[in-house]
Amino acid sequence: MVALYREMYGDFAVKHFHERLVKRHGYRLSYTFTRLALQAAGAVKKASKRSAHRKKRPRRPLAGMMLHQDGSRHDWLETGEPLDLIATMDDASSELYSLFLTPEEGTASTFQGLSETIARKGLFCQLYTDRGSHYFVTPEAGERVDKTRPTQVGRALAQLGIEHIAAYSPEARGRSERMFRTLQDRLPKELRLAGITTMAEANRYIAEVYLAEHNQRFAVAAEMAGTAFVRAPAKAWRDVLCVQEDRRVANDNTVRWNGLVLQIPESPLRHHFVRATVRVHQYYDGTLAVFHGPRCLARYDANARLIGRDASRSPRPACGYVDGERRRPHPHRPSNHKSGQFICYEDRSS
Repeated sequence: MVALYREMYGDFAVKHFHERLVKRHGYRLSYTFTRLALQAAGAVKKASKRSAHRKKRPRRPLAGMMLHQDGSRHDWLETGEPLDLIATMDDASSELYSLFLTPEEGTASTFQGLSETIARKGLFCQLYTDRGSHYFVTPEAGERVDKTRPTQVGRALAQLGIEHIAAYSPEARGRSERMFRTLQDRLPKELRLAGITTMAEANRYIAEVYLAEHNQRFAVAAEMAGTAFVRAPAKAWRDVLCVQEDRRVANDNTVRWNGLVLQIPESPLRHHFVRATVRVHQYYDGTLAVFHGPRCLARYDANARLIGRDASRSPRPACGYVDGERRRPHPHRPSNHKSGQFICYEDRSS
């Protein structure tokens, strides 16, 4: 056992080492015996005396009453390139509902964590976060946040009826900080043992293996039985947890979005959407959608290609000349330039 610790697990905490021995090596001796034997062999040092007891903030009594979301930048894959680990945790039980690596924390990672949590558990009451710029607008550094100017995250939470609470000190996020210390101590070692070196492999391992093991080891029972979560179908929150911005439709029934051109396909709702104001949604996975009021006109992949049933619907013809051929006005569409309206044409052969 001592030789195995020195050869393979030298940077593991004794408790973590004992768990791996039992799971991977068929070990049957107790944790206390293992700790004392390692100390006697000089492989580990005795823990220093703990400081005076501090009273922690009481947990919420019911699961789903308040969730924490935070990110930790660390060399999780031990490759020399730090990544952000985004965690969404229940205050009542310390159970992790969402955990994944991303190149950089931001609006997209926030929406991903919230989407995974709500899909798994349902809508909850409060979200407790730091004051990062994707969470809140803070006019003066170190001052209170301006809740009259919501970010995309703030707007989405308000639409879902979830209260957003800002933390004003590291101590206020103590539960999250302790959770990340545990993750920084354990997760890189677990990924190393599994031979994982890429972010995609790590996220798959976290979702399929690590998350359940972590919760089994560290989650506690909530003070009260039951739940404050409210189950909700995806249609109730999917199109809320995304970036939303208004755009004006161009004369060729297209919308421009961050260098992409989104072609609106033919729709039974109206003849065209030229100069109409529509709303573009960008989801955390890069996919897009265009809405006119409550109706979704089309969905697109991250490269602006139509997806789903919209891919088989041809777009409206462009205005004016197409491929050098003049097109005559459609009989049911206005054609008065002076009034600020437009001319839209259809092919003579139609």
